[in-house]
Amino acid sequence: MENSSSVDPAPSPKQAPTERVALITGASRGLGYTLAEFLARQRWTLVLSAPHETPLGAATERLRAAGAIVTAVTGDVARPKDRRVIADSVRRAGRLDLLVNNASELGPSPLPPLLEHPLPALRHVFEVNVLAPIALVRACLPLLSSSRGLVINITSDAARGGYPGWGGYGSSKAALELVSKTLANELRDAGVGVVAVDPGDLRTQMHQDAFPGQDISDRPLPDITLPFWAWLEGQDPARVSGLRFEAQGTVWEVPA
Repeated sequence: MENSSSVDPAPSPKQAPTERVALITGASRGLGYTLAEFLARQRWTLVLSAPHETPLGAATERLRAAGAIVTAVTGDVARPKDRRVIADSVRRAGRLDLLVNNASELGPSPLPPLLEHPLPALRHVFEVNVLAPIALVRACLPLLSSSRGLVINITSDAARGGYPGWGGYGSSKAALELVSKTLANELRDAGVGVVAVDPGDLRTQMHQDAFPGQDISDRPLPDITLPFWAWLEGQDPARVSGLRFEAQGTVWEVPA
């Protein structure tokens, strides 16, 4: 991961008060980029973060070429100083309607049994998957409250499966689901909605890292989730807050 954060210095046009602004972490590829591209088509203003400058820059240029207003921040969400840079970029945008905590840490590959999981690596998994989302919500809360916005925490079926080898990642996502439900209750009076979304198995680099050397071409690309995102975008955050969704499910809303 990068050792420092940087903000793309390219200027953004002055925003109109009615523009919607989204912050997406882990946005340089996979699900994060797919969601960024979708929101850009709906004319959202985007603040995107990812840990590596080159892929984030390439993603940003593709979005800008399509007419999107994008601020790109290179940084590791597990690092407090990088989170401060991300939050400062959102403040400069002037509002925040959607925060997508998509950045995730898988842990060692191949996936080790839980009792063999190196503790420093496990600590980092929790720092990225649990502590960073809490910290970003805290940093962005005034803007989220002002816009009566929505927080989306990306989870996984590993949070519930107890799959061998998935204990580190899965336990962090189980914790994130409880965080999501708790914040939904605690932030209700502030007007902020919080949901957990399981996107399902996808053909992404993280999924490939979980199965090194295996063919994962049978998994769908992230754009299979687009119908779900189109539906969720139109929902009142207060109505959906506290719920858990499966983006590839035959029924999206599932018991939390």
